[in-house]
Amino acid sequence: MIDGKLKVLQMVARYGTVTAAAQALHYTPSAVSYQLRQLAEELGVELVRPAGRGIQLTSAAGIVLQHADALHAQAELLYSELAADEAEPAGSVTVCGFSTAATHLLPPAASALRERFPQVRVRLIEAEPARCFDLLLSGEADLALVISTADTPPTSDERFEQRRLLDDPLDLVVPADHPLTRQKRVTLADATDESWIVGSPGGTYHHLVLSACTAAGFTPGIEHYADEWNTGTALVARGFGIILVPRLAQLDQDRTVARIPLHGEPAPARRIVAATRRGRSTHPVVAAAMSTIGSIAEELLPRPTG
Repeated sequence: MIDGKLKVLQMVARYGTVTAAAQALHYTPSAVSYQLRQLAEELGVELVRPAGRGIQLTSAAGIVLQHADALHAQAELLYSELAADEAEPAGSVTVCGFSTAATHLLPPAASALRERFPQVRVRLIEAEPARCFDLLLSGEADLALVISTADTPPTSDERFEQRRLLDDPLDLVVPADHPLTRQKRVTLADATDESWIVGSPGGTYHHLVLSACTAAGFTPGIEHYADEWNTGTALVARGFGIILVPRLAQLDQDRTVARIPLHGEPAPARRIVAATRRGRSTHPVVAAAMSTIGSIAEELLPRPTG
């Protein structure tokens, strides 16, 4: 119902280049360029201009994008109301989420949705938070579970609705004979002088650990990189350093390491958010998915207050 050329302009604004937008939309770059030219001709304005080796959006493009966001939100509300009017919803719903959510929250939620809405096809996609927002914007996903970081869109972003789902505390994993295991109350600052094992630079886990340590007043001494919790645990068991692990993450049983809940303010945690395109959250299947995921999360960890 909404002109697809507006979606193309949105994706170019999101990615900054025609090539990147084309990849996200599964188009060719020439097709993206053609649709941008068509839209510009229809509106009678210049939307993009050359800037070095790339392009730059004009002020007119900014005005168009503001209205495009509002139009897409209204369309989502329309689709949601039409779905709510049906006796039994049909079609498909796609939920994406980061690895821990994809493991512990999404499969049981998908099973519950499939039982409640037998005519709806439920699809799951495991993806990093930044990719989840891309999937929402391109229309390839309806609901995303993401970790809120400085790199994800702010809650003020008009393209999305973001609801705080839960705070997942970070536990310290150390060798079983580590001195910290003998303390009654351990704060993150107690690990200031330790050797650290973190995720690869640029990843969500890397950013999460650095942010937590910075909030605790120190910069971690990074010795090793591991993106899998069990890989990091294996390094801890061999005395190569310590790691932070979200409480939702399940580790292999290993008596050579100890998992220590952290105290103090601020207690390190990752904020898990449920995100949709603006207007999509009222769709009956999407709303049911959010409610189901929230119930599952509440069983695993207490729902945040405030």
